[in-house]
Amino acid sequence: MGKRDDLIAKYAEDLKNKCGVDPDMDLLTKVTIGCGPAIYDADAATVAASQDSELETVKNNFLIKKLGLADGPELMEAISKAMETYGMSERNKYRAVVYYMLTKHFGKEAVYS
Repeated sequence: MGKRDDLIAKYAEDLKNKCGVDPDMDLLTKVTIGCGPAIYDADAATVAASQDSELETVKNNFLIKKLGLADGPELMEAISKAMETYGMSERNKYRAVVYYMLTKHFGKEAVYS
């Protein structure tokens, strides 16, 4: 297995064990690929849930630009819900896992088909 496959397996483990989600491996793979080289960078691979600027980046670059959602308070509510699902005490919240949960939350799986 390559490095990306190892990371996808780690993300699936987080979804199962930390988020209580049985992942759709095909979608998780596509979301991970969609994150690009960021998954290999220790800082970029995670979402800093305590930084408002980081949450704004997730909202603007992922929810609005990638998923094509209109800006509104429900976007930040969904991000907060994803962070709570992951566990606020969880230090490493992987970007691919957060993006996967947001994609499922908004029913935007078609973006990756």
